[in-house]
Amino acid sequence: MKTERLLTGYYGATILFVLIDFGLGVNIRAAFLEPWPGFRVAYYGFCFACLGAMIWRPAWSTLVGTVESLVTLVALILGVGVRVMVPSDAIFGENARILTYQEIINFVLSGYIAYFAWTHGLKSLKNR
Repeated sequence: MKTERLLTGYYGATILFVLIDFGLGVNIRAAFLEPWPGFRVAYYGFCFACLGAMIWRPAWSTLVGTVESLVTLVALILGVGVRVMVPSDAIFGENARILTYQEIINFVLSGYIAYFAWTHGLKSLKNR
């Protein structure tokens, strides 16, 4: 029960992440999608859909959180991991960075929560 409330609160906080992202220009939650604004909007929409599914059917919270966390982990690996492992020519320029501070914060925040949700979701689904 605690995990479901925590996940619902996390998806509910998406509105704060959207306001900070588009209102203040500080992208924390979806920084790995910074180069692709359309995908970033779609990701926020996906998070709101997850919240809606959890509110509509609380019994689905574990399944929704598990699936969304897997999507987030894959997106983080593709969005951040590949850029670090396969650097482009742009990073060899003067004062260039592989990752921004926002992307590192996003990777830690989203990665930790996604991993937590995924592992606990799998355990919970296994015990059913």
